[in-house]
Amino acid sequence: MDAAGPWSKRVIMYREWERRLKDVRIREGDVNKLVMNYLVTEGYAEAAAKFQIESGTEPDIDLATVFERRAVLRAVESCYLKETIEKLNSLDPMILVMNPQIGFRLQHQRMIEMIRAGEMEMALLYAINEILPGIENNVILFSISSCLFCLALENYVFLIDFLKEFIRTTTLFPLLGPSQRLKLVSQVNAAILTSQNHEKEPKLPTLLKMLICIQNELDENAAFPLVIDLTTTELPDTACPYHLSF
Repeated sequence: MDAAGPWSKRVIMYREWERRLKDVRIREGDVNKLVMNYLVTEGYAEAAAKFQIESGTEPDIDLATVFERRAVLRAVESCYLKETIEKLNSLDPMILVMNPQIGFRLQHQRMIEMIRAGEMEMALLYAINEILPGIENNVILFSISSCLFCLALENYVFLIDFLKEFIRTTTLFPLLGPSQRLKLVSQVNAAILTSQNHEKEPKLPTLLKMLICIQNELDENAAFPLVIDLTTTELPDTACPYHLSF
């Protein structure tokens, strides 16, 4: 039952809110479409094919293209960057033409992997011979300068403790971590999807963002149990609202 709250808001108690949620009917087919959209957009080709068989849900894109995209992404994940470029050109030569930053970032990542492997001299020669000739603007120049600076610091980091702290607390250190590679995978995936006239992001994260916005808007006029943890969607046993951010 609704009750008057101390903040002049309508207060909807937990049991009443839970009852209202249970009255909402969501079609299984709609949920399946969301799952399929997520799988094909993120490039999980094998999982999408199995889900199609199990649920009877048709993907909104040819699964053959998802398998081709997955092969490219696996090459990036495995740091086979030369193979990645070859596969991208085989998939669609215009991808690298329309997204020159992708080609640079692939070269960038190849140099980073050399640094991670301790091949400092090889990385420096690669940067000079392969990357520097392709520099066309100051943004790219700054990026490559950062990598070379990182290279120099890695060579002499054992000499001065200050340099260790400097690397750890600046934007240079994350370049050597696995997150940089995952970021590149996401960028390559988005470029391929754009070339295929498919949305770059799955619909599910967008719906979660909408949930947060709607909850926060409703909170201005009513107190009700909010979904706090999006991983479990459990409701707190309280009428007091909590604000969410994404």
